[in-house]
Amino acid sequence: MQVAFVGEALIDFTGSPARPLAFQGHAGGSPLNAAVACARLGVPTAYLTQLSTDLFGEQLLGHLQANGIDTSLVTRSSAPSTLAFVERGDRTNRYAFFTTGSADAAWSPQPVPRLPTTCRALHFGSISLLREPGATAITALVRAHAGRLIVVFDPNVRLGLIDDLPAYRERFDTWRRLATVLKLSDEDVAALAPGGPPVEAAAQWLRQGDEPGPSAAVVTQGGQGATLLRRGRPPMPVPAPAVTVRDTIGAGDTFGAALTVALLEAGVGTDADLQALDDAAWRAALEFAAAAAALNCEREGADPPDRSAVTAALAGRR
Repeated sequence: MQVAFVGEALIDFTGSPARPLAFQGHAGGSPLNAAVACARLGVPTAYLTQLSTDLFGEQLLGHLQANGIDTSLVTRSSAPSTLAFVERGDRTNRYAFFTTGSADAAWSPQPVPRLPTTCRALHFGSISLLREPGATAITALVRAHAGRLIVVFDPNVRLGLIDDLPAYRERFDTWRRLATVLKLSDEDVAALAPGGPPVEAAAQWLRQGDEPGPSAAVVTQGGQGATLLRRGRPPMPVPAPAVTVRDTIGAGDTFGAALTVALLEAGVGTDADLQALDDAAWRAALEFAAAAAALNCEREGADPPDRSAVTAALAGRR
């Protein structure tokens, strides 16, 4: 493996305002969607979670394996699978999650898994950080590997699932300090630091001078594109490609995965590499990520593109 993802694996049942009770099931979960995106871009990918032995868990395991993802670190449990119901909207989606007592929330391997030396990046985040013992286990995994590889943190904030927002913001600060790269949506930032421009709030997290702390943050802003923030450098905005949006589920996950792929292919393997990356390499990585996310938006559900589709899309825009 070159990239490992840890977090929830669930079934998204998607509907629409026009047909609120007509739901279609898809394999999902933010980290899982990102892992699929990474694998489809041709990078050896592994997933860490606990899957149920119920019918949904079997479907999720099959989905991971069908996409060529290493599941050797996946454990199994008789606890139920996490389910999410999604109502699609024009700008954003509404979610209802069923997570109590679920298999992925109970993930707590002993000892903490040790990723192989071939692994160059670790992604974590999302609703997997909202339930115990999974949240503590994931934090321990990340802490055990921070400093050895690139750590990408995508909080994927879901306010409806957070019982104690001040406490969550405090824990976010812990997770932020473990990351090399922060990947945030404008909605994430608004939930974590309300009242100001999202890009400025994210920039403030970089300016806090934490050691080691993140070296870069990327704020995605839907159809307005994304903005890269780095310590001591001006913001770098990148526009979103113009596409006919069919569904936004998985777009942010695809962006984060594709960005990681592009950074690894640019030679990034440590925080020092990341800090040394020049503007041209960063822009190319961001454009690659934006193209992948845009292609996902043209499809139903989270359905990240493969490498050939992204390459063709970039070639057609030059």
